[in-house]
Amino acid sequence: MGQRITFNLPDLGEGLTEGEVAAWLVEPGGEVKLNQPFVEVETAKALVEVPSPYDGVLAEHHAAAGETVDVGKPLASFEVEGAVTPPPEKKKDERTPNLVGYGAREAGSKRRKRRTGDAPEAPAAAAPAPVATPAPAAPAPVAAAAPAATSGPVLAKPPVRKLAKDLGIDLATLVPTGPNGTVSRADVQAAVSAPAAAAPAKITAAAEDQRIPIKGVRKLTAQNMVASAFTAPHATVFLTCDVTGMMDTVKEFKGRKEFADVKVTPLLFVAKAVLLAARRHPMINAQWDEAAQEIVVKHDVNLGIAAATPRGLVVPNVKAAQDLSLVELAEALTALARTAREGKTSPADMSGGTISITNVGVFGIDTGTPILPPGESAILVFGAVRPQPWVHEGEIAVRQVTTLGLSFDHRLIDGELGSQFLADVGSFLQHPGETLLAWT
Repeated sequence: MGQRITFNLPDLGEGLTEGEVAAWLVEPGGEVKLNQPFVEVETAKALVEVPSPYDGVLAEHHAAAGETVDVGKPLASFEVEGAVTPPPEKKKDERTPNLVGYGAREAGSKRRKRRTGDAPEAPAAAAPAPVATPAPAAPAPVAAAAPAATSGPVLAKPPVRKLAKDLGIDLATLVPTGPNGTVSRADVQAAVSAPAAAAPAKITAAAEDQRIPIKGVRKLTAQNMVASAFTAPHATVFLTCDVTGMMDTVKEFKGRKEFADVKVTPLLFVAKAVLLAARRHPMINAQWDEAAQEIVVKHDVNLGIAAATPRGLVVPNVKAAQDLSLVELAEALTALARTAREGKTSPADMSGGTISITNVGVFGIDTGTPILPPGESAILVFGAVRPQPWVHEGEIAVRQVTTLGLSFDHRLIDGELGSQFLADVGSFLQHPGETLLAWT
């Protein structure tokens, strides 16, 4: 006879103490394999698939979807045949292993290496990344017309599950049209636009205000922004510059063989400009250590890219970005954007940033005064690129023009340093081809 084992929610990393059950991927009585994802848990930083620590049967859920579970409290119970070695107990001040790969490793198993030939699937993160489809103020339940009967868990990607939850759509009532029987974003949106089964002849009650719980990524973002705004004295400088050279270079590099498998965008060259300017001005890549009363000049530039996702604003970063070639940087930005869109950005990818970029140009905005991510010294805002009249070589001409903004921690970066750094970023964008040769 098998033994029943209770599995507690493991440490989610980065000091997080709880998680909300977003969706159960395996129902009670369903078989699970070692390391098979059986539940999605949403934390303040990421949507994480929790892998099963055992081969066996998932016997019981200890929390319903939408409920919050504290780390170390029961999440699920398993029925397991034979002798089972439980995960080692955590010593004092020792972190539990990360969720991915949690549990015993199968004999001889190896981590899959990323194939260098894999083509990126998504645009190279003109971050902030994709805009979430806005939810109606008060969505009414939608009845699907003759849905196909489903057996087992509904297959859908995390962003689709989040969209359906926001719109009040039951995934089990939808007819999946996506690959391999998955419910797609289009399926959810079609359900919203479908007519209700029995619409009332007229509105008999006043519309109600929509109340959205403050939790997850939005709660953490709010806390971080308040802490940053009232800890680091912000200053911002602006620069309007002719980036016709950058836009021409983007077109040129798109046709190069070495860039055939990556996305070449203006953001790529803005990121490269920031990295090269930081090399000239190392103090821009520093951190204020209040406890030690020291300024820590960082060796690595962990370049953050602000991304707007359906779960809220996240700022994942590319580690040691200063060591990457232009092709490698393009690959890293593409992967970063794809992961953020899918809601799979890990807490580790969102920690340790030193300088960030926010691209408000994708929304048609010219510039802004962004708040620093906590612990970072500077954040560059990249505005919309527009054709405008400009004095070029002594004559008025229509050129591609943008406005850059740089917010920085005025405790360690004064106006002179901030202005010099921003001027170098602008100089690179005006003449990227020449500057790449001269600065690298």
